[in-house]
Amino acid sequence: MGGEVRVEDYRLEPGMTVADLARALGRSGGFQAVNLARGVEILSSMWGEMGVKTFLAFTANLVATGLRGVLAQVLELGMFDVLVTTAGTIDHDLIRCWGSYRPGSFYADDAELHRRGVARLGNVFVPISEFTTLEEKIQPFLSSAYGEKRTWGCAELVGRMGEELACPGSILRAAAEAGVPVYVPGITDGAVGNQLWLFRESHPDFQVDVLRDQVELAELVFGAEKTGALILGGGIAKHHTIGWNMFKGGLDYAVYVTTAAEYDGSLSGARDREAVSWGKISEGAARVTVVGDATIVTPLLLGAALEEVGWRRACGPGGRGGGRRDPRTGPPQGSATPAVKAHGVEIRDHRNIRS
Repeated sequence: MGGEVRVEDYRLEPGMTVADLARALGRSGGFQAVNLARGVEILSSMWGEMGVKTFLAFTANLVATGLRGVLAQVLELGMFDVLVTTAGTIDHDLIRCWGSYRPGSFYADDAELHRRGVARLGNVFVPISEFTTLEEKIQPFLSSAYGEKRTWGCAELVGRMGEELACPGSILRAAAEAGVPVYVPGITDGAVGNQLWLFRESHPDFQVDVLRDQVELAELVFGAEKTGALILGGGIAKHHTIGWNMFKGGLDYAVYVTTAAEYDGSLSGARDREAVSWGKISEGAARVTVVGDATIVTPLLLGAALEEVGWRRACGPGGRGGGRRDPRTGPPQGSATPAVKAHGVEIRDHRNIRS
């Protein structure tokens, strides 16, 4: 054992950066600290390689916290090409543009909160009245969209919301300004989804075409040389991200952040190694799972990785610098895409199916 790496103590020093701390954690030997350090290494490598299409996926609960600002910031910086999230992200992002949430307690009297018209999201208090504001704002927006055309792609409609928001801290606004498509596969599972249904009741020819998003994702995946993802939490955002990457042979870079257990077989608790068996993460991928609260882990991961790459991505397709290609743009017509297998079925470039 004499030649092996040893556990090293570390000390906090004046002027120590987040990247310095992450490197120290990587030498500390245990426990999730080394996984966090590995996550920083993976994100840095992903951002440092040209031609990598980068995905950011997260659950809506994070948008109810101050982490929303960091998530919007990394989109503004161009660190991710694609955002996959849940319907509640739209709800919280919009509501926090027009109103505010309050710090609360996990142990508050929930019956009393209900009588006061306050909903509890963990230890964040959400005034129910803010959802009335959402309804008042979203219905005129939908009327305007309907006047423009009757059928919208889901990401297209969400993108329009972001374009029309006068809210600097908004995730949707940041994505729209950066040209990052926002895919919400479960669009109906939230307050905005309810508003879409309500609008449809009085406008039966209004359509939100979720399959259009699938076409765009197919272009993204089949057009990518390599892909990487930072996935915060689980559920539909996580699965939609890794599931689509299965069609190209799996993610080449993957960082999971979760608090869920894997013993119950849930997708949210599944570690990165399980995705290799499905082909959702490639066998040779740089990958890690960091077990911890995303509101703590994420700013450390991103802060350290951003410092390591100088707060910018490598130039070239899929990255900032020498011009940023539209994330939805596939390879040139006629370029070959190798066949892959997904769930045992051979899949080739979907454009060959349409031709």
